[in-house]
Amino acid sequence: MTPLVTTARMAVSIVLVISNPLSFDDDSHYVYSDNMSDNDNSVNLKGPNRGYHHGDLRAALLDAGLDLLKNGGAETLSLREVARRVGVSPTAVYRHFPDRAALVRELCIRGALELAEAQARAMEAAGGGRKGFIATGGAYIRYALANPSLFRIMMANMPPGGFFSSDFSDDQVGIQMLRDNILSLVPETAGEEGVLFGMLMSWAQVHGMAMLMLDGQIPVSEEMIKAFESSRLEFRFEPGQPSE
Repeated sequence: MTPLVTTARMAVSIVLVISNPLSFDDDSHYVYSDNMSDNDNSVNLKGPNRGYHHGDLRAALLDAGLDLLKNGGAETLSLREVARRVGVSPTAVYRHFPDRAALVRELCIRGALELAEAQARAMEAAGGGRKGFIATGGAYIRYALANPSLFRIMMANMPPGGFFSSDFSDDQVGIQMLRDNILSLVPETAGEEGVLFGMLMSWAQVHGMAMLMLDGQIPVSEEMIKAFESSRLEFRFEPGQPSE
């Protein structure tokens, strides 16, 4: 006959439960406070490299995704690997990014903002104006060379036809900057056609140089980038106006 549980044993059990409780993390998952394996798929792993703190899981996931693209390649980017780096379960990632495509879209926005910030800094350092605009082209090339995987995935996921739109999305802040600069360089008589022509010519030049270097068609050289920038100083971006 099975003995009845004594009051003393029940008291011990209650003490053990209270001393090692289950806790909730920010995403309302159960996690153990102790004895977690490094390979466990729980949401909040115990250890010195604990992934995230209150409320910043989404940002941590994006940081991990950017790090993967900047230090690895597009083939290394997956929700599971991002989760592993942050220290959460794949289920926790799905709460913020339902699939890889959703994560990639957000990473492209992050990359576009980084690129735009680099271009804005270059423009300010050059003193603005035409020289500042030319400097944004050099910044574009340098950013592409420093972040090849991210740059390629950004270009592959640009909205089709967005270049000719006047309503720019978050990941097109660079195109908005390009348009604003061309508007300041071409005469008003050039009209919208002249603005689009100037945008196309400018982007084609710097993007072409960036891709030639990325693909190994020409050597990666700071001297060549500077020479390229100098050659654009006298370029006329409106149609029917050849460079002098």
